[in-house]
Amino acid sequence: MPKVFKICISEKNDNKMQSVDSVEAISGKGILNDRYFREKNLKETQITLIESENIDYYNSISKENIPYIEFRRNLITKGIKLNNLIKKKIKIGGVILIGHQLCEPCLDLQKKLNQDNFVKNLVHKGGLRAEIIESGKISINDEIEILN
Repeated sequence: MPKVFKICISEKNDNKMQSVDSVEAISGKGILNDRYFREKNLKETQITLIESENIDYYNSISKENIPYIEFRRNLITKGIKLNNLIKKKIKIGGVILIGHQLCEPCLDLQKKLNQDNFVKNLVHKGGLRAEIIESGKISINDEIEILN
């Protein structure tokens, strides 16, 4: 069964990501205490996910060992293909999300990680941007269920 492998938040854009055991996801706003949490938040910036398998892939081809947390996504998943979840509802813990678009890697992160081919090697493997439809708690090891 697909699951949440790791959870990461950062209170400000330039701050380091912090690993946490659980988060409160608030419908229409985002993750409490995360840098993108705000009233009437855009649906694409409420929560981000990335597959642990894609991070492992990048580390393998680049011969690096960049920690999962450094990829700056909120949820690191295991056992699910996130690219297939655009326009799909998913349940994680007590939260319902809908996937909206791929979360492509960016040049800013490439520079922060000091990796020359980061963006090129992670195109379409950088994760998923999703909207929080129903609020609740997400914890490490929560199962991920596709609802439609």
